[in-house]
Amino acid sequence: MPNPQAAPAAPFSEAELARRLAAVRAEMAARGLDLCLLSTPENIYYLSGLDHWGYFAPHLLIVPAEGAMTLVTRAMERVTVANQVRNAAFAGHGDSETAADVTLRLLADRGTARTRGETASSAAVAAVDAAVSGRARIGLELWSSGLPAGLAQGLMQGLPEAEWLDVGGLVDRLRWVKSAEEQALLRRAAALSDVAAGAAIEALADGAPEAEVAAASVAAMIRAGGQLPGFGPFIRPQSRLGEEHTTWGAGRYRKGEAVFLELSGCFARYHAPLGRLVWLGAAPDESLAMAETCTAAFDAVLGALKPGAKAREVYAAWQAVVDAAGLAHYRRHHCGYLVGIGFPPSWTGGNSVTGLRHDSDLEIRAGMSFHILSWLMGTGQGDHFVSNCVLLTEEGPEVLTLTQPPPIVR
Repeated sequence: MPNPQAAPAAPFSEAELARRLAAVRAEMAARGLDLCLLSTPENIYYLSGLDHWGYFAPHLLIVPAEGAMTLVTRAMERVTVANQVRNAAFAGHGDSETAADVTLRLLADRGTARTRGETASSAAVAAVDAAVSGRARIGLELWSSGLPAGLAQGLMQGLPEAEWLDVGGLVDRLRWVKSAEEQALLRRAAALSDVAAGAAIEALADGAPEAEVAAASVAAMIRAGGQLPGFGPFIRPQSRLGEEHTTWGAGRYRKGEAVFLELSGCFARYHAPLGRLVWLGAAPDESLAMAETCTAAFDAVLGALKPGAKAREVYAAWQAVVDAAGLAHYRRHHCGYLVGIGFPPSWTGGNSVTGLRHDSDLEIRAGMSFHILSWLMGTGQGDHFVSNCVLLTEEGPEVLTLTQPPPIVR
């Protein structure tokens, strides 16, 4: 039987999708764009609700200044698109062609677009008709992980009369502030993060196989109604603490060592990461002291996280606590980053990270959600780490993930 808590195939209301599209079109109008070709999986999902694993093959969402959108994918995705997407026409291509081939026919020929004898809908043709009359200004996400260089080259060479502009970040920035519907999905994801973390911590013991701990974590999250997240759980022994993006191996955890745990639940593609350092048996006194500094620095970030603040000011609040603890030599590239929608291979929302950095003028706004990290590893004076998903509401920061705070000793 289906899990009653599972994410719906189409989690966004018609009004939500319409609001998002209107916001994108307002940005397009401000830049004088006739058309946008979006290829970032997170942005396509944001505008259309298409949630599947088919993004390994390039997709293009054609967004004209007015009229219906058109979603170009492999033809075999027709059923999935029909089941999930309510606000875009579909144009499929066979495996002897690319998304660029179909898109160019829609944009340049403005007639029937065929792929393996399949005719694109009249709505798909009409949607782009106005945009390609004369010299079109077309936006392309040049830094998208979903846009191979060959595909971009094929598009631009196929329409040399068009003016091509990079619209990387146009939709991403609109995703920074979460609506009420999105905030509800984030809270569901956070509850799943806590379930997954709790299962991992419970499974940690002297001699426990690394794979068994990971399996317990993932299984618990899925059974609770979660999807596979953009990153799998990062669960590493002390010997590999410094490896940023590796996870479990073939070994066993041992008494007296630390275990690094960073993971996220996933609900309707929304993520709410958290992290903990777990000690097996006993933690060194210096690491227990470092846990207090980590917690104090985390709390300082919460105090600085206010609408209108700059990201560099938030980072400075974290660094001030670290400096006061005698660690003025220690610096991090950020103390957190924006999170929300994510598709493999990342939960960061794409192939870039919008971080709370020491040099960032990003303006903090209510509705933003962050993975806040207080990371003090390799300091020479003990190691510790704690992170949580935090939503900034009008009333202030809300810590969404509630897994046991440090220090955690098993």
